[in-house]
Amino acid sequence: MTSEITLFVNPTAGRGRGAHAAQPAASALRAAGFSVRTVLGENAGDALRRAREAVEDGTGALVTVGGDGMVNLALQAVAGTRTPLGVVAVGTGNDFARALGLPIRDPVRAGELAAHALKGAHIRDIDLGRTDGRWFATVLASGFDSRVNDRGNRMRWPSGRFKYDLAMLAELASFKPIPYKIALDDGETREIEATLVAVGNASSYGGGMRICAGADLTDGLFDVTVVGDCSRTTLIKVFPKVYRGTHLGHRVVTTHRVASITLAADGITGYADGERLGPLPLTAECVRGAVRVLAPVPAPGRKAADPGLR
Repeated sequence: MTSEITLFVNPTAGRGRGAHAAQPAASALRAAGFSVRTVLGENAGDALRRAREAVEDGTGALVTVGGDGMVNLALQAVAGTRTPLGVVAVGTGNDFARALGLPIRDPVRAGELAAHALKGAHIRDIDLGRTDGRWFATVLASGFDSRVNDRGNRMRWPSGRFKYDLAMLAELASFKPIPYKIALDDGETREIEATLVAVGNASSYGGGMRICAGADLTDGLFDVTVVGDCSRTTLIKVFPKVYRGTHLGHRVVTTHRVASITLAADGITGYADGERLGPLPLTAECVRGAVRVLAPVPAPGRKAADPGLR
């Protein structure tokens, strides 16, 4: 393995934390004996082109500095290759780093762990989701949560996570169940009324909301969480439970474990790793061992899920 490591940096992540984190992360890698080059890019497309060039040129690892959006971009360069992915998590959500047991907003420690993983060959293969040729690592969101994302993305004020809190309140005011068509694996298409459908390769999104609390990064399957037809009052009561994962026991919630899923609903946008995918319908498949990661801490196990619609 080459001793050159590529830092893939989003300088605007976490309100500028990405720019400040690159230097200490690079210093930690250099102290471990690696040479470091940095990839920025003028925009997402240019950054991805540069990352792919680094992978093609044989970089020893691609280490993202930023949040889940930067991880998502990096996946498009490293998935399906032998180049491992490292994560210096300094974004807003950082759910992928959480799933791997990596440090949050500690660039020195993250850089040290990446170097340790490379030297000790602590490199694991984990699963990814794929939809329409695009890879994702954590959760594909659709429904109430993606409507909140849509509204928040349209808001010019306020900035940061607060605007998504306001967007959630606005969506609650106009809340009503969504008619879905859903097909699990190769089964028949069912029509259901649901508040949201979340497809989890990993357990959380939105900065620790454990919507698919039992998801395992190494089993070749998605955990699908369906929050069914419920009242506004019930949704408000269930929502706080998401941070502990205890919402899965509520009567309006069902879970399913599948290798692929097709979702259709009028007027609903799909988001994965917090990034906009596009309008439904979407088909997602779980691809076993699609990416190598610098993560010595195994992901936690999980309990069996309800077979639900199967």
